[in-house]
Amino acid sequence: MQQSLNNLSLEDQQEWNERLKAIGEESQALMQVVQEHGVPDEVAKAIQEDMTATLQAGMQTFFSNPQAVFETQAKLLQDQLEFWQQQWQQGWQLDRDDQQATPQDRRFKDDAWRSEPFYRAISEQYLRYSRLMEAMVDSLHGLPEKQRRSLSFYARQYVSALSPSNFLTTNPEVMRQTLESKGQNLVEGMAQLRKDLQNSAIGINVTMTDRQAFEVGKNVAITPGSVIYENELIQLIQYAPATEQVFKTPLLVVPPWINKYYILDLRPGNSMVEWLVEQGHTVFLISWRNVGPNQRTLTWADYVQMGPIAAMEAIEKACGEKSVNLLSYCVGGTLTASTLAYLTSTRRGRKVRSVTYMACLQDFRDPGELGVFVNDRVVAGIERQLERDGYLDGRVLSFVFNLLKENDLYWSFYVNNYLKGQAPSSFDLLYWNTDGTNLPGGTLGWYIRNMYKDNRLVEPNGIEIDGVKIDLRKISTPSYFISTKEDHISKWNSTYWGTQLPKGPVTFVLGGSGHIAGIVNPPHKNKYGYWTNDTLPPTPEQWFEGATPHEGSWWPHWQNWITQNGYVDTQKLVAARQPGEGELEIIEPAPGRYVRQSIQDVLKEQKAK
Repeated sequence: MQQSLNNLSLEDQQEWNERLKAIGEESQALMQVVQEHGVPDEVAKAIQEDMTATLQAGMQTFFSNPQAVFETQAKLLQDQLEFWQQQWQQGWQLDRDDQQATPQDRRFKDDAWRSEPFYRAISEQYLRYSRLMEAMVDSLHGLPEKQRRSLSFYARQYVSALSPSNFLTTNPEVMRQTLESKGQNLVEGMAQLRKDLQNSAIGINVTMTDRQAFEVGKNVAITPGSVIYENELIQLIQYAPATEQVFKTPLLVVPPWINKYYILDLRPGNSMVEWLVEQGHTVFLISWRNVGPNQRTLTWADYVQMGPIAAMEAIEKACGEKSVNLLSYCVGGTLTASTLAYLTSTRRGRKVRSVTYMACLQDFRDPGELGVFVNDRVVAGIERQLERDGYLDGRVLSFVFNLLKENDLYWSFYVNNYLKGQAPSSFDLLYWNTDGTNLPGGTLGWYIRNMYKDNRLVEPNGIEIDGVKIDLRKISTPSYFISTKEDHISKWNSTYWGTQLPKGPVTFVLGGSGHIAGIVNPPHKNKYGYWTNDTLPPTPEQWFEGATPHEGSWWPHWQNWITQNGYVDTQKLVAARQPGEGELEIIEPAPGRYVRQSIQDVLKEQKAK
């Protein structure tokens, strides 16, 4: 690069000087933002301490086994000899397509990773090192299984961060853009990095999409409806009918309380709510409040009482129906299961004719990689943070979730935004992904310790709600479980354990793809497919061995399940119900105020009070 600069014309040199000056100014501004962030919060410190302790334990275990050290060193030497021998024998042919850096690894898709010796060498060396590290961690047998999983996760984060694609001088595409734009990409990238750092709570919450391209209620969350009930925690939306007649039994949707609900109501044609309305359901949906310090005392029992139970009582006033069908998603499903167990113990279970759990954990014996953060050290750090602030900033949770798929959801945007200096494209799903919600201290700390850490929900009478002991094994409500094969948040073979709990009839379906795309899978796209099995053997592996694959979306299968089993009566349809026709008046049009509350707006408003 220096040689290229020496050969520049006077005009180009002046332009480069201006760029370098701008880069220097941006660097100073960035350092100012870093200093303003100051000491990491309790959660960040706890994760850093856990990572350091885990990596140290791994190294101690590794070096305590001389045989493992010898084999690793031998493998490293063998890899190096093999690599350089290949290059020498083939004369660094630039048209080879058999090298290890042509992967289906999107980090190395640029032609220069294959065609230029320097970039081909560093990418292949890196990939060999990555595999060696993975094999080394897998070979450690002196660590407890949970700690070995944590080591694998942290080591992967370390290796991913070291990818040559993440650095200016070792990324050919970035170097090319830097020379062509005379460094303007770096100026733009540092400005974006400074902005993102200012809007982050822990680490860097990278901008994933053009946030100016979307507006809740304008081009996402636009299925027609009205807010007909609200309390401190929820707004209840009743959607306008799309058919002249509807099923008599209404449908209540309970979305995750850690996210905005409109993942289920994105743009038209990609909205589950829209599709449900079109099938003839009277759809009600809970929109959770974006909480702040003033809601620090809200508990799990409050979420049960002020969430699903309050919503069901409001539905009875709105349309005169005492019974509902429940459709829940992710942690909204965990809350729904708790609610059903509570209603069963208080002999009010008859109000629910059926329940659907989408990507929902009830048995937390194996929560997947999220379990890395469920240990005494990290949980204690979270609890200290909650005690201090009264809530957890939703951007912390977003950052942690992105690390579960770090190359797709973090480093790819890091390179695009900060090294290439490019603005991200417009994508409604990623807009939702960055539109987070805060979590109340009184609920989150209890949830992490009692569900993720101690797995008490599956214990008979292990959980109490308002003094009532609950037991999922007593639930007789017919259940439909839908999980997804590539889910990295709620592993399907972990969600499967929930099917073994209720005493009522259970159907389990496995969809393709992941936690979101596999659930929000409109039939017209004919994507991903799903598996069914009429039996429920004791283990997920046995279930899958006997499962039958099907093409397309699981949504029609669910509609057949709820109609053919009589949970909605297809022979007794009623006239379409309009919001506001019953005892409850319309408060405001959907999507309502609660879903529009941003994290920053909530904190500013409550701190001002």
